[in-house]
Amino acid sequence: MTVSSNTAKLVFRLVLLGFFAVVIQESAVSQISIFGVSADLTPLVVMSVGLLCGSLTGAVFGFATGLLIDLVLVQTLGVTSLLYIVIGYWAGRLHELRDPSHELVPLAAGAVAAAFAGLGMAVIQFLLGVDAPVSLLLLQQIFIVVLVDTLLALPVYWLVRRIVRPVLPEDPRRRRRRAYTTGGLSPLQQGAARRASIPRPQSR
Repeated sequence: MTVSSNTAKLVFRLVLLGFFAVVIQESAVSQISIFGVSADLTPLVVMSVGLLCGSLTGAVFGFATGLLIDLVLVQTLGVTSLLYIVIGYWAGRLHELRDPSHELVPLAAGAVAAAFAGLGMAVIQFLLGVDAPVSLLLLQQIFIVVLVDTLLALPVYWLVRRIVRPVLPEDPRRRRRRAYTTGGLSPLQQGAARRASIPRPQSR
């Protein structure tokens, strides 16, 4: 399978993922009330794509997903996109710089993404003069949404990984790590083996 074929399949899967994530969120999940608020899956999906695909893909996916949300909700275009670009790019940079492999990383990243989306939306609406006053009740609702999204972060990440992982290019760092854990030699071990294989001059 060629690289261009993988890229086309990745783009196709991301387009479908973003579309169905927005549709499911706005038509089903937003109608379910948990402690008076509804969960928001879309920042978790954007965060997951960034963690799996990198900063550029995460930012583009975040922009497209946010724009679709603004169109569906008939609100100011670009507001959600701005927030989701930051979430996708930040999660992608975390993938590129730290290569997070611990299973709890999506949990923490999901909490940060949900908090940033909730607080960021409140701040932007306040700056735009939208009639949504910042109050203690609003902060309480954002806090509950963050808690609910944190619980959903791992399942959402696993689902997104299952969708996009088959068409992702293999990360060289992951390949090296797998070689070490399956019996391969680390760079230090390789250097020691080379030194040991060099014949030493015999003393007379």
